[in-house]
Amino acid sequence: MLVAVDHVQLAAPPGSEDALRAYYGGVLGMTEIPKPPALAARGGCWFEAGFVQLHLGVETCFRPAKKAHPGLRVAGIEAYAARLTAHGAPVTWDDGLPGHRRFYSEDPVGNRLEFLQPR
Repeated sequence: MLVAVDHVQLAAPPGSEDALRAYYGGVLGMTEIPKPPALAARGGCWFEAGFVQLHLGVETCFRPAKKAHPGLRVAGIEAYAARLTAHGAPVTWDDGLPGHRRFYSEDPVGNRLEFLQPR
């Protein structure tokens, strides 16, 4: 029986960790969490906010996910969108999901991210 999603992993190109830390930590306000030593040697970085964990893993032949994406629930979506915009991140609003306010953005390596709040 499934009980929860433990984490979502996104791929990133080698050497992008500093840009990922600036975005996921600085822009999104997530906290970086240490990777286990056996995994840290592979590169990448992990972040959390509340019960949400995002793992960014290095992929040598990286291509950003343009359709696949995590859906991240936020509180105060208008202010959160303004925060992303103020940091230069793209914000594209989409009214296609009934009962929700949502927008899409991209991390600094081009991965698609969805942010949503129930109405």
